[in-house]
Amino acid sequence: MLRWTLTIFLSVIILSAALPWLQKVGLGRLPGDVRFRVFGREFVLPFASTILISLIALVIGKLL
Repeated sequence: MLRWTLTIFLSVIILSAALPWLQKVGLGRLPGDVRFRVFGREFVLPFASTILISLIALVIGKLL
């Protein structure tokens, strides 16, 4: 359980850092992605994008 929690946490951090590049493709603006602004700074939690990329990686892993 701890391994999955850590994996999801790291995925969210990586996707948040890569969000400017991924927005050009359409990721980061899915209905499950949370965006909010606090004290003039924008925070993004790309939950739906993380799940989508995880599913794509799972399918690729199963095929290979």
